[in-house]
Amino acid sequence: MSKIKVQFPDNSVKDFNSGISCFEIVKSISNSLAKKVLVASYNNNIIDLSSQLTTDGKIKFYTWDDNEGKSTFWHSSAHVLAESVESLYPGVKFGIGPPISNGFYYDIDFCDHDVSKINTSKIEEKFLNLCKQNLEFVRSEVSKNDAKTYFKDKGDNLKLDLIDDLKDGEISFYNQGNFTDLCKGPHIPSTKFIKSFKILNTAGAYWRGDENNQQLTRLYAISFPKQNMLEDFIMKLEEAKKRDHRKLGKELELFFFSDKVGSGLPMWLPNGHIIRENLMEFMRNEQISQGYQHVTTPHIGSKKLYVTSGHYEKYGESSFKPIEVPSDNDEYLLKPMNCPHHCEIFNFKPHSYKELPIRIAEFGTVYRYEQSGELHGMTRVRGFTQDDAHIFCTIDQVKEEVLGVMDLILKVFKSLSFDDYKVQISLRDKEDFSKYIGDSKLWDKAENDLVDAVKDTDVKAEVVYGEAAFYGPKIDFMVSDSLDREWQLGTIQVDYQLPKRFNLEYVDKNNSKKTPVLIHRAPFGSLERFIAILTEHCEGNFPLWISPKQIIILPITEKANEYAQNIKNQLDNLNYRTSLDLRIEKISKKIRDAEVKKIPYMLIIGEDEMKSNTVSIRKKSIGDKGKVKIEKLISMLEDDMKS
Repeated sequence: MSKIKVQFPDNSVKDFNSGISCFEIVKSISNSLAKKVLVASYNNNIIDLSSQLTTDGKIKFYTWDDNEGKSTFWHSSAHVLAESVESLYPGVKFGIGPPISNGFYYDIDFCDHDVSKINTSKIEEKFLNLCKQNLEFVRSEVSKNDAKTYFKDKGDNLKLDLIDDLKDGEISFYNQGNFTDLCKGPHIPSTKFIKSFKILNTAGAYWRGDENNQQLTRLYAISFPKQNMLEDFIMKLEEAKKRDHRKLGKELELFFFSDKVGSGLPMWLPNGHIIRENLMEFMRNEQISQGYQHVTTPHIGSKKLYVTSGHYEKYGESSFKPIEVPSDNDEYLLKPMNCPHHCEIFNFKPHSYKELPIRIAEFGTVYRYEQSGELHGMTRVRGFTQDDAHIFCTIDQVKEEVLGVMDLILKVFKSLSFDDYKVQISLRDKEDFSKYIGDSKLWDKAENDLVDAVKDTDVKAEVVYGEAAFYGPKIDFMVSDSLDREWQLGTIQVDYQLPKRFNLEYVDKNNSKKTPVLIHRAPFGSLERFIAILTEHCEGNFPLWISPKQIIILPITEKANEYAQNIKNQLDNLNYRTSLDLRIEKISKKIRDAEVKKIPYMLIIGEDEMKSNTVSIRKKSIGDKGKVKIEKLISMLEDDMKS
């Protein structure tokens, strides 16, 4: 029997008989590991553990602790959910059921069944019963004709629609128990790994995200390999509800949405505007210290601009429809990106290599048409402001500029107590290059530049293939909030393509014309999304420097009003955002109301404070800080602002 060489993550190599399965290999290494492994990869392709290997290659195994393991676990759970639904509601039709960041969903046409009467408890009970049966996930290759025949006989037009987009020879089915689904896989070995399950909520979803198609019912759910994991998740879910930025945004009067203004177009209220402006001022000062020049560009641009940049080709479907101008034949778009405008600013005049790098920054508002079902508070909107900047530099300057941007992003995280983060280097898909524009050699150069830059830091980064932007590779910064939820915030993207498309040039030291490299970067990402995440991270208890209302003065009696006003005047002169509660209420109620408004400092003033020329300080989430002179108070505030 022929042999194959299999290389392991520690670079060791072993010989195995050709045709051996991934599971047999892991079992030969460790029985205890074999009980935990959910899926494998061979030569960077994720495959089932039952897959038989016939060529030399590199193997890696994934458990629940790996993203690949979780994703496969939840994808398999989606199939079990579908089987559970079909057994209880015969005749339903299935759309897609992918894993997501926390769990999975399945889009379902319940046909003649009344969706309002769907019993999620029964579905959960059926799901767990199926899991206990230790049903194996079995893959089979199917011809396009046979696949169509199967789903025609079943009467599932949604699956037939999906099959139309597939080529013969690339279609596979997966079967477990009494359920068969169209799926490319991979899956976990069997349902025995799934020990807990919960349907989280239901929502409407248009088939294939197109509002012109029929609306399906989307069941969101999550599963775990242990019951206590589900219990922990539900506890965090309840905590997340309390921290929901949509709820806090209303209670703290930060922002709102108006149907008359339009879905997904946020309206910033005075309190929210203060947070926004302080973050912008912080970023603006940091950028000025690093040599950025600030610009302002229009909210619209000619369609020709985005055709040149490639955004119309790649993002046309997610842009608002072109605006026709009656006086000429030109069409305009609401600005989906700032970079084409900044390229034109660079082109305004000739440049020498001595001027580079040129760093152009803008808090630019952009517009993208998100489907109504995808809108979600401030995290998914149709109009948002980016702390956008573009660095035009030479090839030799790329590494240093990337390192400078990384320092800025990490400073932002530190300033706002985002201490738990990870870094992802997003490169091209190894096989499908159709998603990307430009010269392959320049792509290789850009990818190597990013990898080398990160190697020069103490930051640990994971390389992920297939997540690059269409014009270049990028570094993405993912932060975990106080509930351990992961968010993608800062990004750095190296682009060798856009400067060529816009014919950008500079003159080098040999008086020859050269094309600059473009670095896209946005530490906040979008202000809307960043503030939403920050609000939930700190539960609305914002750091003093960005808090909309920093200090409230609470007189105990009317006799203290004049003294309280004098203190307010002193703090106002120092530019602290101070308010005065002169209501005729008990001091306990004033304190409770200030707590609800999440004001960082409460200054309580009675006759004792008036006589001693002091204030009693109560700090949010900490409590009584004692009685101090006004000079000591100001010193405390200054220290808090600096920290």
